[in-house]
Amino acid sequence: MTEAPRFPPLLRGVAAGSGEDPFEKACAMAALGCDGGTLVYSLMADRLRAALVFAPEVPLEDAMAMVPVCGVGFQNALGALAPPEVAVQLTWDGGIRVNGAGCGFLQARASRSEARAVPEWLVVGIEISLMQTETDPGANPDVTALHDEGCADMGPNYLLEGWARHTLVWINRWGDEGNASLHDQWMGLLVGVGEPIERAGVRGVFLGVDEKFGMLIRDNETTHLVPLSSLAGEPT
Repeated sequence: MTEAPRFPPLLRGVAAGSGEDPFEKACAMAALGCDGGTLVYSLMADRLRAALVFAPEVPLEDAMAMVPVCGVGFQNALGALAPPEVAVQLTWDGGIRVNGAGCGFLQARASRSEARAVPEWLVVGIEISLMQTETDPGANPDVTALHDEGCADMGPNYLLEGWARHTLVWINRWGDEGNASLHDQWMGLLVGVGEPIERAGVRGVFLGVDEKFGMLIRDNETTHLVPLSSLAGEPT
């Protein structure tokens, strides 16, 4: 039987029930007024899913820094547990890549979608593939799982605990230092910078991100900004 994960004192773990989506459950709990720091999780044989509830005190355009926070937190956690040859990269829109292949994703939802409004709550969810269920895992080289990348002995509870700890470290660091350190860390993990891209109806070259982690796309005439807050889906 898998040992129940342990979280730092500022986080409260809630196990999702059988068949429940932790992200949807966290959003429902947030809408009902649960405390920030509630972490809903599901540990399965083939995947790890978790969602962290935030109670922002800043506008959504600033609160969305929690998406990079959670991404860098995962990279730090896996880096501490996995063999040194395992490399983690992130995509601007929440994709998580391990050794160059897709292995999971981050997603976000807020109570309000206006960039300059302070949302009552923000939820950031993470899903990681632990084991591929296809009969021929090598059939799609662009998709992988941690077990295929040398992490077969890694318990999902330890990975979840590590993600929670490292994410909390970055939350505190962001609160003390602002975006600068987080920006540097995230930029170092982003894939696709300098490459052609099409996003939000804009086609050009992905130049990088601005000080609030918005995507900068350069076409033949100008540089366009796609704010990170555009990734926060509204509640259904």
